[in-house]
Amino acid sequence: MHRLLDRAVAGAGGSLTVIGPPGSGKTALADAAAEAARQRGLPVIRTVSASGTGPRLVILDGDDRAAVTADLDGAAVLVTKVQPREHGLYLAPLTEAELAELLPGLPRATVHAVWLLTAGWPGPALELAAAVPGGADEDAVVDFALTSPSRGEFLRLDTALVRLLEEAASREQPPARRARVLVRLAAELLADPSAPARRRELVDEAVRLARGTGDPRTLAEVLDGRLHALWDPAAAGERLSTASQIVELARRAGDAALERRGLFWRFTALAELSDLDAAEAALVSYARAGERDGDPEAAVVALSRQAVLALVRGRLALAETLAAEVAEQGRRVGLADADRLTASLRGRLASLRGDAAGQVEPLRALARRLPGHFFEVTAARALAESGRGAEALLEVDRLLPAVLAGAGPRWIGAVADLALVASFGAAPAAVQALYDTLRPYAGRLVVWGGANTVTGPVDDYLGRLAAALGRHDEARDHFDRAIAQEERLGALPWLAATLAARGDRARARSIAEELGLPEPGGSPAASVWRLTRDGDDWILDAGAEQARLRDVRGLHYLRTLLAAPGREITALDLVAGGAGLVTPEAEPVLDSTARSAYRSRLADLAQRMDAADRTGDVDLAVNLAAERNALVAELKRATGLGGRTRRHSAEAERARVNATRALRALLARLEPVAPVAAAHLRTSVHTGGHFRYQPAAGGPARWQV
Repeated sequence: MHRLLDRAVAGAGGSLTVIGPPGSGKTALADAAAEAARQRGLPVIRTVSASGTGPRLVILDGDDRAAVTADLDGAAVLVTKVQPREHGLYLAPLTEAELAELLPGLPRATVHAVWLLTAGWPGPALELAAAVPGGADEDAVVDFALTSPSRGEFLRLDTALVRLLEEAASREQPPARRARVLVRLAAELLADPSAPARRRELVDEAVRLARGTGDPRTLAEVLDGRLHALWDPAAAGERLSTASQIVELARRAGDAALERRGLFWRFTALAELSDLDAAEAALVSYARAGERDGDPEAAVVALSRQAVLALVRGRLALAETLAAEVAEQGRRVGLADADRLTASLRGRLASLRGDAAGQVEPLRALARRLPGHFFEVTAARALAESGRGAEALLEVDRLLPAVLAGAGPRWIGAVADLALVASFGAAPAAVQALYDTLRPYAGRLVVWGGANTVTGPVDDYLGRLAAALGRHDEARDHFDRAIAQEERLGALPWLAATLAARGDRARARSIAEELGLPEPGGSPAASVWRLTRDGDDWILDAGAEQARLRDVRGLHYLRTLLAAPGREITALDLVAGGAGLVTPEAEPVLDSTARSAYRSRLADLAQRMDAADRTGDVDLAVNLAAERNALVAELKRATGLGGRTRRHSAEAERARVNATRALRALLARLEPVAPVAAAHLRTSVHTGGHFRYQPAAGGPARWQV
């Protein structure tokens, strides 16, 4: 930068582009350049539109392309940019030693903590250091570890904070502070799938230390951290009792924020346990506590959960109004999750109203941005609910291993979403695995995380899975329990969907009409593919795949098979377009004289083999056995079921060969334009003397031909 200014003084000028994220020091460098320019007697201009010629320093924002390319000969031009579009000087984070030079007077351990938490970027580091109380000592490391916000996401560690917490945990400190450090470290390690045993050890020690202090605030904080760090889908009852302990301890300690956290845990656990009336009462208590304590974020969170309860009960207009209030108030108070809460509410509302298709791409985008949150599973559900069952079923094989191995507050929701998709025709092994996984949670509701989404009774999903496995009595029992639960809760949209899945479509339709919702699909029956004629061509409509096909014989054969799923059709009937083709009587493969000669020769061979065995003539015995095996194979080829004589028809053989060849050619043509449909048909169409379409996974509930 100094060399650039020296060239400007000499009349040569030049430019320097500095690139870095916010907080990397671009502004500080520009200010330093301006001061150095004034010391050299150079005018400083911060906009290209300002007049001026000759030696000078021009400082520009690189986002203005016109400014960067303007005629500024003779000037020193300093361009600052966030996004790289050309070559320049890339600012890098400071090393710990460089940061220490900027922060003289701070203890070395405090500098180390600041460096870890800010990754060495000077802007955030200087801002954080300015907040350190005067005379800070080694305890500042623990203070930072306990108070710094996490930059981690689910299954994505904030490694800097984890390292700082590890260092804080290694220090000697009072039991109360150590307990808080340990439980926070355990909660941060939730993103590490290899650390469940470590989390349990940290939490156990933290609880032991907290109980030993006799301090209600410390114990309440540690119990709250334990609920985060050791989330177990099966432990809703334990969460409820722990929430009550947190509320009681927080009130004794006079800690309003901890009391609100306990009230919210209570709301979530009651929702999981299907006691929505009590959950709503807990939510009202939480909202009133937030209002009492002047916490605007609590009001927004309470509004969002009231919208969830409105959706559950079919009060869609109210839910829509509340979602708009969440968006507006969330932005006003700066709630970090406001946009995600609003998107979740509006997405669920759109799905209920029949616009599941519009949710697919937003959910896939969230899955790319937040891996590990199971958004791709919910996208698969949206595909299934929008009639794209074949695409959705492809996701089951991809996602099932990760879901079954998963954990955390969103896990049971992901299992339920995948169960719905699997009920549309996934492989029996996948359906059974999901049934076994969900079975321990029968009687509960599917609650995502902090109840920002609730998607119905677990028994509804179990009923769909049991029906897909052909266990109809079991399915009916699950559906009956789900219906009783929904009627008790007044959960009308869920009730309509479960009734439709059980087969009571008239009542389901009536409820949906009263709510202004489309008739629920209920089961995979909503998934229909079509193969129809359009003039001289054929139109294939297979969910997300559409294709126009030239008329060929294979399409006629395929149409006949699709019209009679599971039924065997002889090759002759298939090529004739139906039964009734008259053909000459088939000739036997072997006539009676030939069969008699074969049997006589077999009897002779048996006698000679016995003689060879008695004399020990091994070579002769081997040759005779080979001849006998050849004769037996020929007789088997000529004999059908029950020993009946197999007959050979030249017409039937030609029909088999031609129909098989035509169908294979058709599927080869279909592969590039409709790969999902082609894959399903390759698995489902069986050829031979008899042809059959036996629907396999990945296809529709039925065909319209």
